[in-house]
Amino acid sequence: MTGADGQDDALIEPALSDLAHRWVAAVRRTSFLDVGAETLRDRFEQLVTLLAGVLRADPFDPRPAAGAGAALIDVGLSSPEALQHSIAVLASLPAAADVKPDDDDRIGAVLGAVAAGFTRAGRQRILDDQERIRRAWARALTDAEHSLQLELHHQAHHDPLTGLPNRVLLYRHLTDTLGEAGGRDRIGVCFLDLDEFKTVNDTLGHGSGDRLLVALADRLRACVNGAGHFVARVGGDEFVVVVRHSTGPGQLTELAEAMLAELSKPVRLDSHELSVSASIGIVEQPCHGADPDELLRAADATLYLAKEEGRARYALFDAKRNAQQVLRYGLTGRLAGALDRGEFELVYQPLVALADNRLRGAEALLRWRHPDLGTVSPNTFIPVAEQSGMIHPLGRWVLRESCRVAADWQRSHPDTPLLISVNVSPRQCTDPRLLDDVRHALADTGLSPANLQLELTETVLMQSTGQPIQTLRTIADLGVRIVIDDFGIGYSNLAYLRHLPVHGLKLAGAFMAGIRSLASDHVDEQIVETVIRLAHTLQMTVTAEGIETADQAGRLASLGCDLGQGWHFGRPVTAGEIPSR
Repeated sequence: MTGADGQDDALIEPALSDLAHRWVAAVRRTSFLDVGAETLRDRFEQLVTLLAGVLRADPFDPRPAAGAGAALIDVGLSSPEALQHSIAVLASLPAAADVKPDDDDRIGAVLGAVAAGFTRAGRQRILDDQERIRRAWARALTDAEHSLQLELHHQAHHDPLTGLPNRVLLYRHLTDTLGEAGGRDRIGVCFLDLDEFKTVNDTLGHGSGDRLLVALADRLRACVNGAGHFVARVGGDEFVVVVRHSTGPGQLTELAEAMLAELSKPVRLDSHELSVSASIGIVEQPCHGADPDELLRAADATLYLAKEEGRARYALFDAKRNAQQVLRYGLTGRLAGALDRGEFELVYQPLVALADNRLRGAEALLRWRHPDLGTVSPNTFIPVAEQSGMIHPLGRWVLRESCRVAADWQRSHPDTPLLISVNVSPRQCTDPRLLDDVRHALADTGLSPANLQLELTETVLMQSTGQPIQTLRTIADLGVRIVIDDFGIGYSNLAYLRHLPVHGLKLAGAFMAGIRSLASDHVDEQIVETVIRLAHTLQMTVTAEGIETADQAGRLASLGCDLGQGWHFGRPVTAGEIPSR
């Protein structure tokens, strides 16, 4: 080994070997090292040679000794004990390196530089390790966050039960499709709803219902995706299919038929074999000017047209019917508070005894004064009230208000009692509260039961059995009259009719066609006469509505008809305008 001054160091080799042996033994006791003893001795001899050169250098500069301290870190020595043992061993270097023994300041500076280099390198090693750990952790977090983001994105855009796209992804797909469409591109939307799916949940449980949904969703996916279309689950048992680049309504109807056929195939669930039908609303139109919300709303409205037509079928969007649906939906929302806002009123059309043309009573007719639409026809809002359930509070109000007006009339005209006739809707007829509603209306207004008449349609009355008929019998026992409205347009069984609590028949307006003039076919007149005789045989009165002329009134009187109603006797008027006789 050659020193800094060029003298031969072979004479100090045994001393260096002893130092190396002592150092290796010391640091191996205090550190976990991956290198062997031979490698450590080689590193120590390199270290000693470097330091010996620093000690002999002139001018003296201890700073290179810091590199020797850093070299200890490179070997893997990082503990304070390793530094302590290294300094203790290197303190013997002056004698081994033939440095002047009185030059304590020089050896101290060298050992201090070793310690400083060791400390700096150890701190840097820690910082580097921490940075590597941080970066590795950051990469792991980034990967985890990316995976989590993908999972959250999937969950946010897909139905967890069936795995199909959900409403959010459907809306995005529609928006993108319309945004990317060319000027002549068309789009088709099928809104599908399973018929009577609630029955499955109610009878077999929601678990079976979920399994059925998964099975049916798989069928839809295979049927639709195979043709390159898009399908999403948007509700409990509702699905939407989007046909991009539609070729016309024919393509949509063929797809609807294929879906209905696929869904109608039996599904085996444990010991149950289930057959499910579906209804589909179809909208097919140019992409230009189309709106995702409007497409879905129109398809949904068309779906309910399919259900109204009998279910297990599809219906194509029709602009006129859609306008009616839109009006009905708008009325449904407005109807709920219309009664509280005082938008309803009753008008009364006279009922006249045909024998002497004297006022016998009046029929209460409901009118809705809509603030925006004006007067809404009962033919428009009554079906909405029936469907929404609003017919019950509305019917109770009509019954009570009619009884109040009749009671006021009765008190003001004790010699001319007014028979007030009130229409009862099909849903009211099956409502078990109808009897209580009648009782309360009579009791609260003081009207005599003999002055109240309830009109029910022929179809409802003939199809009613059980409790509804018993309710009507009890109402009749109170003294209230029951009349069949629009008699003659249904399929009445006269043998059955005689056993019902019915006091009168009101002829359908169609019967008036045969007696509009003297030149009319007398066959219609004979039919009317026959009905009147049958009714009188059953001890029922007969009322004819739609009378427009004195001639009609006279001919009906000659046939024995009891009461008449129509523009000849007066149009509907307010309670204050009812004639006094």
